[in-house]
Amino acid sequence: MPSSPLLIGCASGFSGDRSDGAAAVVRTLAARGGGTLIFETLAERTLALAQLARNADPRQGYEPLLDELVAPVLADCLRHGIAIVSNFGAANPVGAARRIAELAAQQGLPAPRIAVIHGDALDTPAQRDLLRQRLGAALDGVEVVSATAYLGAGEIAQALAAGAQIVVAGRVADPSLTLGPALAHFGWEPDDWPRLGRATMAGHMLECGLQVTGGYFCVPGLKEVPDVHAAGFPIAEIDAEGEFVIGKAAGTGGAVDARTIKEQLLYEVHDPARYLTPDVIADLSQARVEQLGRDRVAVRGITGHARPAELKVNVCHHGGWLAEAEISYAGVQAEARARLAADIVRKRLGSALRLRADLIGAVSILDNDTGALSLGLPDGHARDVRLRLAGEHADRAVAERVLREVTALYTCGPAGGGGVRTALRPRLNMVSCTLPRDAVNSGWRFLDEIAQ
Repeated sequence: MPSSPLLIGCASGFSGDRSDGAAAVVRTLAARGGGTLIFETLAERTLALAQLARNADPRQGYEPLLDELVAPVLADCLRHGIAIVSNFGAANPVGAARRIAELAAQQGLPAPRIAVIHGDALDTPAQRDLLRQRLGAALDGVEVVSATAYLGAGEIAQALAAGAQIVVAGRVADPSLTLGPALAHFGWEPDDWPRLGRATMAGHMLECGLQVTGGYFCVPGLKEVPDVHAAGFPIAEIDAEGEFVIGKAAGTGGAVDARTIKEQLLYEVHDPARYLTPDVIADLSQARVEQLGRDRVAVRGITGHARPAELKVNVCHHGGWLAEAEISYAGVQAEARARLAADIVRKRLGSALRLRADLIGAVSILDNDTGALSLGLPDGHARDVRLRLAGEHADRAVAERVLREVTALYTCGPAGGGGVRTALRPRLNMVSCTLPRDAVNSGWRFLDEIAQ
């Protein structure tokens, strides 16, 4: 087992994240002898949106910012032996891999060894039948857009061990982007649960990008972060036991300290003793955080248990139409006029569809979808209010009524409304379940082995 630590830097925490952070990460990795660069670009519904894009154009369906993420650092990564691992393949990993090959050719670089992970898309009749058995009435009368399983780190590790310089995946679990390179580097057994648990949590620390270096953490006056506008993306240093230290790209803003680490450690963790992933059940219930120096924090005491028997699956389906419309009221009794406008639209629509109303600037985030202004708060006499009305319906024509009624408030509603904006877009809904591992046929191939 190699004794040298493995450096893994993350340069994206979601689809749409900043695309200019990878260069500083790559410079830091190169200065320290190499490592792995990961891009995490998927969220629960990102794959469904990617599948819709691929349906419209078979060449698309991968991360829209792929060129901006990869092109600026591709040459340096290949030159310094820095592997690139990402789930930016989304609904079209082969398309993403081919685009990276094109970018390399355009830059005059030798053709990189690109591996493509497959098997996350559950498209076969047998798989769809099994999903209907598991989900039952939840799939009655709906049109499925995508059904994807959360793959683990195994295929990533195999591809890297076979010489891949770049690994392109679709839906692999976020921490698996880190665990895969660690498995390949250290040669751990796939059932070495304590080491897998630790490295998985290293991946959990990286997966949201700037969240662990102060971005999502900062609150002015309460949790200050220096130069948060230029915060650097995180880097994990993983040792042969899976223990890790979190830092960030050199020469960047932001902060890595015990506070940012603790917040990210518990982010989206429902049970610290049983954090379920495809690879291992991580146990961070005894985790210890130790500040080693400026922007260097060690996390110790994590272990792991045998992986879950089944894999999580998300099924996204068409969910009708979402109509949104806004209008502003300002000055005398602005809030009262906005409330009256919402009441007018509600009464005119009747029971045609469920309507949500928000008074942006008075009552919005703290309300909920059960009804309009349902908190029962008194009129706060706000003098600058933006009314947002939203409704959903399977029939586009019914949803469009929301837009027409709000537009009509220009002259038919309370005095002084203005600045109407409307939007109508298809909505996606999602249901989840688990499937046996043997129902998911995952694997990998080099790009040059895949037919054009």
